[in-house]
Order: sequence, then structure tokens, then C-alpha cells
Amino acid sequence: MSAPRTTALPDAPYSPTAEEAAALEKIKEIVGPKGWTSDPSAMEPNLVEDRGLFHGRAQMVVKPTTAAEVSSVLKLCNEAGIPVVPQGGNTSLCGGSVPFETGNEIVLSLARMNKIRSIDPLNYTMTVEAGCVLQFLQEEAAKADRYFPLSLAAEGSCMIGGNLSTNAGGTNVLRYGNTRDLTLGLEVVLPDGRIWNGLGSLRKDNTGYDLKHLFIGAEGTLGIITAAVVKLFPKPRDIRTAFCAIRDVDAAIELLQRARAESGDSVETFELIPRLVIDLVLKHMPDCQDPLGERYEMYTLIELVTTSDNDTGIEERFEAILGAAMEDGLILDAALAQNEQQRQEFWKLRENASESQKIEGASIKHDVSVPVASLPAFYKAAAEAISKVDKNARIVAFGHAGDGNLHYNVAEPEGGDSKAFVNRWDEYNRAVHDVVVSFGGSISAEHGIGRLKRDELAHYKDPVALDLMRTLKNAIDPNGIMNPGKVI
Repeated sequence: MSAPRTTALPDAPYSPTAEEAAALEKIKEIVGPKGWTSDPSAMEPNLVEDRGLFHGRAQMVVKPTTAAEVSSVLKLCNEAGIPVVPQGGNTSLCGGSVPFETGNEIVLSLARMNKIRSIDPLNYTMTVEAGCVLQFLQEEAAKADRYFPLSLAAEGSCMIGGNLSTNAGGTNVLRYGNTRDLTLGLEVVLPDGRIWNGLGSLRKDNTGYDLKHLFIGAEGTLGIITAAVVKLFPKPRDIRTAFCAIRDVDAAIELLQRARAESGDSVETFELIPRLVIDLVLKHMPDCQDPLGERYEMYTLIELVTTSDNDTGIEERFEAILGAAMEDGLILDAALAQNEQQRQEFWKLRENASESQKIEGASIKHDVSVPVASLPAFYKAAAEAISKVDKNARIVAFGHAGDGNLHYNVAEPEGGDSKAFVNRWDEYNRAVHDVVVSFGGSISAEHGIGRLKRDELAHYKDPVALDLMRTLKNAIDPNGIMNPGKVI
């Protein structure tokens, strides 16, 4: 495996066959003049991966407005052998939503399928189209006095179809689960154009295979999700937030267990943040500030929520939990948010972790998970493995400790050669991923596989599991038109 980098684009655009050209003309008629473009400058945002690791070409970007239009487009592409790359907000970090450099694919964007079809407050469900921006879903749920808990750094631009296709996680998985756990039903267009209407809103349905789980996390390799029924929850009435300096990762896990047990399992967020992240954020983000007066090596951002208007004891419970942890040496110092503005100031330190790292220089990123109880041992073992590759490499490991998910990033040494560092991508990957697997973990916790981790999946995944995945792929997409070259 080599470092991920864009292959040089061909000198000339791809020349479609006569059959492909005829199909493309029919597609233009189906979606209308506002539903397609082949202009290179107009297509550019759809061709570049969010971190700039991959930059492809496409014959056309298609933007249908209905499942029926998606159906007609896929039927034509399947018959003509035109590969299709489904795309939502294109915030993927693994290259799963952009085409290859060959130029023979089309990008099918769901951006114009952005309606809320219905909200059922009594059933605590919402039926949404795949092109709805996540933040819009959150806002519409709130208008109905309900809560859609999926929350990501990219929620202002990512779309629910992409969230579903990658089984996105985020900051609230500890309490509510991944996107998969928030989904009751799907509408999916299959590669041959057939529409599966699985938009059920039942919590219990044992009528055979639960087909929605085939498509959630499949990254568009089996079909295109065009709509979904998602779960809603009671709206939080009070959120209590603390930024805590902790002794070490072991103390973080002990604090997490105590907080869950002693709060009635009302912990919504539990983020682990090392000092290096704080230093980078403060260095590159001038509007951020350190909540604590002294420097510490490790921190956690923790939130408790209540959905009751009458829960006057949440503040006291939170303070009691933190106070006991401080007496026992788990917490070294802590700041409690006194208002929403202060809460947002705490969150800036976490949410700017990736951007400040990008400004600092080259980094090799890993989105991994291990059992929560194994996090302390993993943290130490991974650091030892990285030091064997380069003792000067900087470890920037942060993330969702509450569910065992760390963004275990490795930054280039200070004053180092960025190109030389990135060229050792495979060495760092192997070092980190070998340790992850040794702890029974996953090399992809919430960002998917895409193009970036395809070879890693083949290396680490159980051979029987890979065989089953390929069998499903060949059965559902025998012509291989759906997002080829991604995942498997």
C-alpha cells in the first residue's frame, strides 16, 4: 500500500462509447436542464475529496429531484455500463464520494432531494430525503419539540444520505448510537432501477431479513438511498458541560463509568483531548482560550443532559460526581460551563482539533475504535508502535472515548519534511492498525472505508466476511456500476 495521493489526470477527457453517449443524452432529458452539468468548473466541487487526497473526473454530474428520476438514471447506466458515484455533501474523509481519475463515471448528487416528507411527533419519527443537510434535520426536529441526536463537525454541510451510507457516528453515539441505530426504514434505488420502498416506521418488524442494514454503511456500492425514516427523541431541557483536566486515560475511563452509573446514564458526550490538541488549537485559532489556568497532559469534555423540565437536581448530581472524582485524584482541575456561550467556548477546543492540525502541517489520520475498557492499554501500545516508526512523530489522539472511538492521528515531527513523512503513510498505518486489531478493534469507526482504506480492509477483515460482502455485491450489482473501486 502506498500513501494516498491523486493519480495524475489524463491529458484528454474520457470519450464515451456510442451506447454511453446515447444513455447520457437520455439522462439529460430525464433530469432537465437544471439537473445536470458537464462543465468542468461547475463539476469541480463534486470531484475533490474534502481533505484534498483524491481528485477525480466525471462525464457528468447529475442532480435528480425524485426517486423516480434516480430510478430512470440508474436503469440507463446499468444497461450502458456507466459507473455511478453517489454523493451527498461530499464531506467524506476516505474518498468514497468522489470519482476516479479515469473520467468514465458520473456523479449522482442527491443535493436537490432535500425535503422533509413528514414528522410524526407521537411516533417520534421523521421521514426525510437523502439530500437533507444534517443541521436542517436537527432544526426541523426542534421545531416539533423533538430531538435528532446525530451530531458531527460537518453537520452544516453533510447530508443524511451520506450519513446513512457511511453509518456516521459523531459526539452522541454513547447515548443514542450510530446512524444505523437511529434508522427505522429506507427508500433505496437498486442498480437496475428498481425502487425498494422500505420506509417503515415500526420499532418491531420481524418479517424476514432487515434489508435496510445492507445499505447503511455500504457507501453506495449496493444502491442509492433516496429517503429514510429516522428516530426522534425527547428534546433536552438542560445540558451541563464540564471541561476537566484528568490524571490519565485510565482516569478518564473510570470517570466515564462513574458518571454513567451515578447520573442515571444521562452522559451524552465524553470526549478525550490531549494537551497537544489544546496547544495546536490555541496556536492556530485566536478566538479560542484555555478554560483552565494551568497546563495538564490530558482532558475530557463531558456533558450530562436531562429531558425533564422539573429535573432541578442535575447540577447537584454533576457537581457531586466531579467533586468525588477530584477527591479521588481522577480529576485534577475542572471548569463548569455557566451559560451557553461558555459551553460553546469549551466545544471550540474540540471542534477545531482537526482544522488546527491541518494548519500545523502534514498528518496521517486514523479513525479507529477499541472496546472502551481497552482504551488506556491501546493508547500506550499505539504510542510505543509509533515511536518505533519515528520517535519524533507527534501523536494527536483525541475523540469519542465514551464509545471507544479515537481519531488517532500522527503529525509530522516539528521542522520535518512533510513529503518524506507522508511517504511513510503505509508504515504508520500498519503500526496503528496492527495494535487496533490486537485489541479486537476496528480500523474504521465512523468514517467508512471508501478508497482510502480499501486495501487495509482486505488486509484485516475476516476472509469469510469479505467473501460474504463480495457475494452480496455481485448479487445486487452484477454489472458493478455502483461506486466501483470503493470498500471492496
